[in-house]
Amino acid sequence: MNIAFFLLPKKEVISVSDEATFRQTLERMERYRYTAVPIISEAGEYKATVTEGDLLWYLKSHPELSFDQLHRVPLRDVPLRMNNLAVRIDANMEDLISLAKTQNFVPVVDDMNRFIGIVRRSEVIDYCEKLLPIHTRSTDEREKHA
Repeated sequence: MNIAFFLLPKKEVISVSDEATFRQTLERMERYRYTAVPIISEAGEYKATVTEGDLLWYLKSHPELSFDQLHRVPLRDVPLRMNNLAVRIDANMEDLISLAKTQNFVPVVDDMNRFIGIVRRSEVIDYCEKLLPIHTRSTDEREKHA
């Protein structure tokens, strides 16, 4: 199956610029209630993924910072604890599934590393579920075995 079938296009993805501040990132994540968002360069390239945990660990290691000072902290100064990898749009499903095991979403890039969207882990799980033999049973039969 083609990865493009599962793609949530970039225009529908909440992301932050690699030029964003800590506060901008935190407020964006709060507004959309996301625990992780992709970081995109001004040129449109996928750079990394920042998580709530990254922000919390940074705050823990900088107790001198108040919320009012967070607009002075560039996001690039926040260490990221995970290296969420992207897949190219022409990658195979096995590569996508492998990454989705450890990432909430998998960023998708074109052949020039430009960000074109994400594939959510839930989409990958739904795809895999449909491949399972149990899926051919009726809902009533599955509930009996649960």
